Amino acid sequence: MEYLEFELPIKELEDQLQKCRVIGEESEVDVTETCSQIEKKLKEAQKDIYKNLSPWQRVQLSRHPNRPYTLDHIKAICGDSFLELHGDRNIKDDKAMIGGLGKIGDQTFMFIGQQKGYNTKTRQYRNFGMANPEGYRKALRLMKSAEKFGIPVVTLIDTPGAYPGLEAEERGQGEAIARNILEMTRLKVPIITIVIGEGASGGALGIGVGDKVLMLENSWYSVISPENCSSILWRSWEYKEQAAEALKLTATDAMKIKVVDGVIKEPLGGAHRDREKTFLAVSDAIVKYYDELKNLSPTDLISQRMEKYTNMGVFKG
Repeated sequence: MEYLEFELPIKELEDQLQKCRVIGEESEVDVTETCSQIEKKLKEAQKDIYKNLSPWQRVQLSRHPNRPYTLDHIKAICGDSFLELHGDRNIKDDKAMIGGLGKIGDQTFMFIGQQKGYNTKTRQYRNFGMANPEGYRKALRLMKSAEKFGIPVVTLIDTPGAYPGLEAEERGQGEAIARNILEMTRLKVPIITIVIGEGASGGALGIGVGDKVLMLENSWYSVISPENCSSILWRSWEYKEQAAEALKLTATDAMKIKVVDGVIKEPLGGAHRDREKTFLAVSDAIVKYYDELKNLSPTDLISQRMEKYTNMGVFKG
């Protein structure tokens, strides 16, 4: 298990607890009471740290190397029923954007999301979760296929942004994202969107228009990352913590300003601390919100979706 800087007091107590248990196993000394005291201190430290996280600390948790990614969620939720689909039928198959059909119970869903890598090799293969235009066009192709067969869409957002390279711009990155936003507003099937990690900029919005938009507790959703915001405003990355505070990018902040419809609670310490519990919470949320949407007609779905987005924001005359 890897620990972030603010988690080091927890690491120290966990190390002490492990050593205490080893001593008890390897000798005849009764360490039960000592272990209990350390466990009590550990629980108190966990509650104190994780219940008072700053926006920047939540950003760090959203990037934790052990945090489950899109394919982890899909495979845990759907099991062997998941069938990945490839290609945009135009340029190529973008490995940063994955999608396919999967079942929760007896209901089939079209799952779409950004996928990051686990090590240097797979991060390069997945382009660090930053999709090119063909990734967004693949996502749109899958959404249109789902619409044709009346299959609801679930999108899982986890990206530091769309790929900003020259070749991506040459192939129409902005147009691809804009096209997805337009088409998603008028898709005739339910769309459930969940931010499971990073939700940055147009890269997130390209698959982020939904009837219900949810966030995992330690994810973030913003027009720009704290580091890039800091570099623009202060010409330095040193002010990223202040930027994270100002951007109001946490799930709680997003709920307050009605950018999202719900927050999915994570296990204490983050999604990586208890993956199975996280997967179950995400699955339950998908089923819950699909049950609310499944009986709406296509006309009502589109009407409510448009109303939801047109009502966002504050306007002053």
